[in-house]
Amino acid sequence: MHNVVIVESPAKAKTINKYLGSDYEVLASYGHVRDLPAKDGSVDPEADFAMLWEIDGKSAQRLNEIARAVKGADRLILATDPDREGEAISWHVLEVLRAKKAIKDQPVERVVFNAITKQAILDAMKKPREIDVALVDAYLARRALDYLVGFNLSPVLWRKLPGARSAGRVQSVALRLVCEREAEIERFVPREYWSLVANLATPKGEAFEARISSADGRKIGRLDIPDEATAKALKAAIEASDLKVSSVEAKPGKRNPPPPFTTSTLQQEASRKLGLAPNRTMQIAQRLYEGIDLGGETVGLITYMRTDGVDMDPSAVSAVRAVIGADYGDRYVPGAPRKYLVKAKNAQEAHEAVRPTDPSRTPKEMAKRLDDDQARLYDLIWKRTVASQMESAEVERTTVDIAATGSARPIELRASGTVVTFDGFLALYQEGRDDEDDEEAKRLPAMAAGDPLKRLAPVAATQHHTEPPPRYTEAALVKRMEELGIGRPSTYAATLAVLRDREYVKIDKKRLVPDDKGRLVTAFLQSFFDRYVEYDFTAALEEQLDKVSNHELDWKEVLRAFWKDFAGAVESTKELRFAQVIDALNEILGPYIFPPKPDGSNPRTCQVCGTGTLSLKLGKFGSFVGCSNYPECRYTRPLGADSGGEDGAATGPDGVKVLGQDPETGLDVTLRAGRFGPYVQLGEPAEKEKPKRSSLPKGWSAAELDLEGALKLLSLPRLVGLHPETGKPIEANLGRYGPYVSHDGSYANLDTPEEVFTVGLNRAVTVIAEKKERGGRGRGAAPAGRALGDHPDGGAVTVHAGRYGPYVKHGSVNATLPKGSEADALTLEDAIKLVDAKAAAGGGKKPARKAAAKKPASEKTASKKPAAKKAAKKPAAAKTTRKAAE
Repeated sequence: MHNVVIVESPAKAKTINKYLGSDYEVLASYGHVRDLPAKDGSVDPEADFAMLWEIDGKSAQRLNEIARAVKGADRLILATDPDREGEAISWHVLEVLRAKKAIKDQPVERVVFNAITKQAILDAMKKPREIDVALVDAYLARRALDYLVGFNLSPVLWRKLPGARSAGRVQSVALRLVCEREAEIERFVPREYWSLVANLATPKGEAFEARISSADGRKIGRLDIPDEATAKALKAAIEASDLKVSSVEAKPGKRNPPPPFTTSTLQQEASRKLGLAPNRTMQIAQRLYEGIDLGGETVGLITYMRTDGVDMDPSAVSAVRAVIGADYGDRYVPGAPRKYLVKAKNAQEAHEAVRPTDPSRTPKEMAKRLDDDQARLYDLIWKRTVASQMESAEVERTTVDIAATGSARPIELRASGTVVTFDGFLALYQEGRDDEDDEEAKRLPAMAAGDPLKRLAPVAATQHHTEPPPRYTEAALVKRMEELGIGRPSTYAATLAVLRDREYVKIDKKRLVPDDKGRLVTAFLQSFFDRYVEYDFTAALEEQLDKVSNHELDWKEVLRAFWKDFAGAVESTKELRFAQVIDALNEILGPYIFPPKPDGSNPRTCQVCGTGTLSLKLGKFGSFVGCSNYPECRYTRPLGADSGGEDGAATGPDGVKVLGQDPETGLDVTLRAGRFGPYVQLGEPAEKEKPKRSSLPKGWSAAELDLEGALKLLSLPRLVGLHPETGKPIEANLGRYGPYVSHDGSYANLDTPEEVFTVGLNRAVTVIAEKKERGGRGRGAAPAGRALGDHPDGGAVTVHAGRYGPYVKHGSVNATLPKGSEADALTLEDAIKLVDAKAAAGGGKKPARKAAAKKPASEKTASKKPAAKKAAKKPAAAKTTRKAAE
């Protein structure tokens, strides 16, 4: 019997083929095979939301191969991933095969498995089902919603807000979260408060700390000592008192282990503990899921990593409990297995938690077979899974109240501490916290009521100020989105990646900071599409999609209800004048663009001409602040520069900060905020001569720039020396594409801007020589690259470090890696997807196939058919080889 099995990835296909044997032929679809073309009419509301699907050239070839295999098969088995996207891929493949009339009398079965292990695959094959139409409907509704929002809203943004790229349904709401947190930080007004801490000792001389808890019969909270005078008065009263223990209370308690990982909690914990971005976490998890070679057999190490379920298979629970008993003893094994409740609203998608497929494969053993990041993530997943079935930690929280007597004011102090009496799951795992200042409670010495206490030092009175809420980390933003019901497990990483790729946010010290473009887009949407970036509205849509996938709601009813109001909102904005847009943005972003002046003057008055009014301007290259007296007054600056420059550098009333004087010329060296970013300038314009200027290189902070750094920039280009062979000069400089050295018309990139000021003659000669050896023609030539392997169509696939970032190459096809991707972690499979998508979009020519001497004659003939050439030239839908992301 000949059975054809369809999965997404070639790596998975290879593994599963080994498990199933010669009766099965496992083929890969390489992700989605169809997508909505990026053109008008792909979703037609007038035709009851009919959807037009398009197959790109590469997918067409694969589908032809699948169709040929299916025509001669006895059975077709669709075994794509166990989520909405996986169900949709199976549906797409089946629809195409039916259109090609490849399906005749063969039975079509759908199987799902949560892990790529031999037993999981064989068990899945015994439980076939039909394609879940409700899950497909939920996918169709989500894809249509995203298309309708993106395709109709993005053009409005392009026309009304120059520089904005596009708006997505879920990304826009996530961006709003980041922008609102930034606005909250900017509005924050610090509040002064004081703390009083006494360093005390018991009669036995054991030291501990106590804090004031009440005074004059009133409880003292954290912010209740507002100034130094109050603090000093209380300090004096405590120091004038005799201190003794008034009561000791010890309460036993328990700390229960956290549940095993869901997609969201895995991304959060990997960010906190391992410093991994969500998309990087998912890349690594994908490789652990697809497996490694163990004893000549490829075995998946973890279960499917896109899940909102927290439960585990009973056999896995038993295996975990056995590991706990063997490694820690029976005391650490609970009397009954722990059962965690599934939080997902849709039970059909509440898969197992992310866990090791076999808990007996310890992190120490696997570390020998994995790279560093894979080993660290596996260790985290393994420990979390095992800890989730361990006994609770037992703690004792002790509170000691201390009376201060003998002074005119009744005062009490309190000391508290937590003692772990049995570590339980804490012996293996402790959950990370977003609060980096969290400290473990300290053990208190033994005390009893009536014990006199001695002060070891004067009472410490310390001034503090309240701090604004912290910016979101990627982990914290994922957590907040999950709390609000925005997005789903498979979308979090993609959502954050889109915000970075469109440069709506940037990451500073692991925190998300909205870029000016991001703030403008959010302000625009809040002004004219407020309903569609509301948290409740987006969460309600997600709930409706869950109801669709649970057979409770018709998917087209969801689309009809959405489109009715959304279409009207889009239509009403088409007639907006620029003045209306600017007025709305000025209103919302006023506190950010025009913060209050320390002297109370009008922050919108131009400080250069004194009569003009500053306002937001929308220009060809984006947004900036300009004077209403233009062209007489040409003052401009980036958004927010008045309150500290683009990078937070303090500037004068005309947006200029004097860093000092140039020792050679005596001219002022100034830091300025230009339309295209901060730059330094030497002196002022003289007649028709322009002063010397230099932009700050990428990674340099305007807030931290000093005179020495500015003079270095203004000294460029720097003469490194004369080339020993040609006698011609070699110079180092900063250019449009970064730091470089040049010699006789040849250019070679340097690693960092700092190297421009330190590179020596030997290093410069070597860099230039290496560039010539690589065949570089001028500054644009690429290095040889790292070989990843061969493409299925023939020819090597390599990864390179390019002028605009890392990219992969196959023939003349160059495909840039998505932002946030690491070239060192790129796999051959991922690289093939990138170059195939680029080639399908018309980006270069791939190497011609080698002579196919080993192919049957029928295949040779088929490859020469004009129809196949025609398919390769069809325009590609955007990202058709990937799963659709919101």
